[in-house]
Amino acid sequence: MIEDLRSLVDEVGGRATGSEANNRSVEWALQRFRAAGVTARAEPFPMPALWLERGATASVQGPGVRFAPRVAAMPFSAVTPKGGSTAPLLDAGRGTEADFQRLGAKARGAFLLVETDELKDVDGLFREYDVAAQIESRAFAAGVAGVVYMGSRPGNQLYRHSVSVGPRNTRPMMVMERDGAKRALRLLRANTALSLTAALDLRTGGPYTSRNVIGEIRGTTHPDEVVVLGAHLDSWDLGGGALDNGANVAMLLDLARQMQRLGLKPARTLRFALWNGEEQGMYGSAGYTRTHAVELDKHTLALSVDIGCGRITGFYTNGRSALVPLVDRALKPVAGLGPFTQVDVPVVGTDNFDFMMHGVANLIANQEPATYGPNYHARSDEFEQCDARTLRTNAAVVGALAWGFATMDEKLPRQSRAEVDTLVRDTDLGQQMKSFNVWEEWADGTRGHPLEGKPTPPLR
Repeated sequence: MIEDLRSLVDEVGGRATGSEANNRSVEWALQRFRAAGVTARAEPFPMPALWLERGATASVQGPGVRFAPRVAAMPFSAVTPKGGSTAPLLDAGRGTEADFQRLGAKARGAFLLVETDELKDVDGLFREYDVAAQIESRAFAAGVAGVVYMGSRPGNQLYRHSVSVGPRNTRPMMVMERDGAKRALRLLRANTALSLTAALDLRTGGPYTSRNVIGEIRGTTHPDEVVVLGAHLDSWDLGGGALDNGANVAMLLDLARQMQRLGLKPARTLRFALWNGEEQGMYGSAGYTRTHAVELDKHTLALSVDIGCGRITGFYTNGRSALVPLVDRALKPVAGLGPFTQVDVPVVGTDNFDFMMHGVANLIANQEPATYGPNYHARSDEFEQCDARTLRTNAAVVGALAWGFATMDEKLPRQSRAEVDTLVRDTDLGQQMKSFNVWEEWADGTRGHPLEGKPTPPLR
């Protein structure tokens, strides 16, 4: 398992969907499964748009001032013309409604620099996503040239967050190293007029096909019933993608390997799903639910493991309270690795999402933050971020959970669209979906249960 992680991070490296590295990662995973004697296949699915960064530079200039802070283009940023795009750089404060009222008409045609808090933990990460969606909605309505976020990571780490509207974005968007952004804000607040020249060299394109990797250990007594164990194979490209999510890819690969080596025969079929397209919008798992739509009634559980290398402390049961006692029972063989606490709230942001919206019982591993937050999507997301002992402990926990759900008599029925709608209304699920740019796709039947009597639109 540890060697698999090292190989994926160091030899394949950062593997954004659509890149050559990502294509290599698919072949890498297929080879690893097959070498272990596990049946494996690549399953194609549609991606709505191609986006890769080739290079990004920026220059800040004003009276007697010129400096070049490092920047990273945000996924689905627009490309700039050759030579870059130049516009006034304005202090947008925290990007609140009051900040936009203060800027007024000056925001139109300008780059807005948004101040951020330094990121400390996973809670702060989710706040970043939520606040960014609100900021960008205001900025686009104001007709800005683009948005520049002060980097929230210590040590001037650069990282990637997708633009909130995804492929529909039409403006240059970027993250600026924290110290450079602080310098620019100090100058602006000292009444120095600044402009920004941004040169974003991007490889972009329309729809294309990517591939998930599915390893499978077929069930004995109920082979048509399926337990999906998922971790996304893709990562952003600045670092090697160890925390997000190479560690959990390696863990699932090794879990399949050890089950095969021991000759374990689950009653239900276990599918080890290594998703692609997660970073751009959880497209690989969405594609799976479309490809396997007629089988979803027979999917008894879908698990996502995607919060780094910290110790698993329990599982999010995503509004399915009846899952809690089943999870508790499945974890009894590994109780000494706990304690474990199940959290019955719905969570958006990883590959449980489309299963949840299709009414399939689903879980997300809840993990201690460890080094996850400050290194998320950053250049620093490398092999050294993961602790081998913790990763092995997590494998034992997921193994117990998988075996429990693959062999227990009970199974939860699939929920109808009306039942999922109730979950949306009764929780903050709708707001989370808006923050992650998937609300409209649920509302129009693109994702999750289709609308009755209407064709399912293509993913976008």
